[in-house]
Amino acid sequence: MATLTNRQIRLAARPQGFPKPSDFRLASEPVPAIADGQLLVRVAYLSVDPYMRGRMSDAKSYVKPIPIDGVMGGFAVGKVVESRHPSFAAGSYVGADFGWQEYAVSDGRGLRTIDPEVAPLTTALGVLGMTGMTAYFGLLHVGEAKAGQTVVVSGAAGAVGSVVGQIAKIKGCKVIGSAGTDDKVAHLTGEVGFDAAFNYKTHPDVTAKLRELAPDGVIPLLNVHARVTVCGQISQYNLEKPEFGPRWLHQLIVKRARFEGMLISDFAAHFPEALRDLTGWYREGKLKPGEQVAPGGIEAAPAAFIGMLNGQNLGKQLVQISDA
Repeated sequence: MATLTNRQIRLAARPQGFPKPSDFRLASEPVPAIADGQLLVRVAYLSVDPYMRGRMSDAKSYVKPIPIDGVMGGFAVGKVVESRHPSFAAGSYVGADFGWQEYAVSDGRGLRTIDPEVAPLTTALGVLGMTGMTAYFGLLHVGEAKAGQTVVVSGAAGAVGSVVGQIAKIKGCKVIGSAGTDDKVAHLTGEVGFDAAFNYKTHPDVTAKLRELAPDGVIPLLNVHARVTVCGQISQYNLEKPEFGPRWLHQLIVKRARFEGMLISDFAAHFPEALRDLTGWYREGKLKPGEQVAPGGIEAAPAAFIGMLNGQNLGKQLVQISDA
């Protein structure tokens, strides 16, 4: 195979507050020849997600920070263009944390085989990928949602939030969402199927709005034994100084409620169960993917990422790196 050039987006500087274009740089290097037991993947679609903002910092976290001049990390799907691995044939499709680059060399560990006949490739990064499984486990395993209960979703027009609401409706719950624009609110109550939604920017008295939409309970109107799942805090990721904490924690005592954070990796043993259910609901038309794909190749990744952090996306934000 002729020598290929691999263009990459690398971390140029650690952001102060919101990331800016100068925090990234476009680099290129030759694609190395693969050895026995390896395969070469041409990336088709890249997912840009809020957790990546944490990896741009050098603060201690559950994943290692990206080093300065390191390739930005991120899940992607692509086509195997060359293989010397017995389990992956050229022409097949796979997904993994390939990073922000056009090509990736893999030894096969951590790869997920993807069948584009089952669903479009993009769904493996969204509703049928880590996004969908985060929603699934956060709602059903951590939140223990049951039919007839009320589910309130913040960041409801984002990748995970929109899937949480759809699964809750499948399970027979009443679903209320909050989002940052009137267009997103209309999207939630229209295409996505939430029972109600509101713009938290134009309804600053969130308590009053929730009392109107969910009179049977939500913070600080928690029901007895309420459950709150915390899987991200996108509104906090770019703050240079953290906000003061909430003043309603006493409600956890009064209502014997539970707040619980989660990491999707904790549920790895149950991934097949989640993927089976999510795929079934998708094929039955009960679960809509809700994707937004930025064209423009690898150069478009920083702008798509910054836009997502600023709330410009509806559903899952992806970047098309090459033709599938």
